[in-house]
Amino acid sequence: MSSAPATIKDVARAAGVSVATVSRALNGAENVLPDTRQRIVDIARELRYVPSGAARSLITRRTDTVGALLPDLHGEFFSELIRGIDQAARARGLHLLLSSSHDDADEAAAALRAMNGRVDGLIVMSPHADDDFLSQHLPPALPAVLLNSGVRSPMQRVFAIDNFGGAREMTQHLVRSGRRRIAFLGGPASNFEARERERGYRAGLPAGMPPWLLEGDFSEDAGLRAAATVLALPAAQRPDAVFAANDMMAIGLLGALQVAGHRVPDDIALAGFDDIPIARYVSPALTTMCVPIAALGEQALDALAQTFEHPSAAAAAATVVPVQLVVRRSCGAKT
Repeated sequence: MSSAPATIKDVARAAGVSVATVSRALNGAENVLPDTRQRIVDIARELRYVPSGAARSLITRRTDTVGALLPDLHGEFFSELIRGIDQAARARGLHLLLSSSHDDADEAAAALRAMNGRVDGLIVMSPHADDDFLSQHLPPALPAVLLNSGVRSPMQRVFAIDNFGGAREMTQHLVRSGRRRIAFLGGPASNFEARERERGYRAGLPAGMPPWLLEGDFSEDAGLRAAATVLALPAAQRPDAVFAANDMMAIGLLGALQVAGHRVPDDIALAGFDDIPIARYVSPALTTMCVPIAALGEQALDALAQTFEHPSAAAAAATVVPVQLVVRRSCGAKT
């Protein structure tokens, strides 16, 4: 029969020190002599002692776990975002706990309550995360980083994509390409990113060119519905370009137009926003605004870790993450 696993008392007895000294040495406390620390580490390794995560949490008040609350876990955008967060977490020896609110405020609130006490900090990306929501459901003592939020609070670090600047640049690009009837397929009215992208679209239109808005919700199905709306118009009254507020809607629109026998970009130009991986592989490849999605997740995790590793540090100002125009064949222009 195998012997029982070594305990912290076994390590302390073999090293000739107290249990508290073993705990401090193995948790990196500074008030342990280097020689003593090394002897304890060597003995722990020899005895194959594995510290209890629960016991360590009681001592350090750390769970070594971070939480991420996202609107959804489905789709390439969120896959890339999670990949970036997880890579940065693993590099720091942290575990990742994920939850989705499914765009429901009550579920978002329940997820925040459930994670309290289980994580050292939270990354929150939710259309419901305004000042009132956070003050009601996010414990003040729990470190948090907000993604793509309009909240500007000294309590939380915020990372926001340059939605306005990117949408304005894309609209201006379509205008420079000779398009004169540019429709915008928007996202949910309650979504901060969607509102900023619509605002950028409007700012990018030249004087005298009226905005043309199509309703969307960031889903591929919204692109299909937009295609039906566009194709129901007489040919002479259709837009000559559609700028979708995200790539999934643009890809849905592209597929529906092609099934109906319409050529992109000859009959109608298309553009999206995000540059999810599939955007370069559809045919024609999609012109879009490139968001560094995985890098955004990495930056958010690193900033979150800094807040609980150095709690006395001053909070940094909101970070605007730049985006880049990527021109491909779907808009019918080379530059």
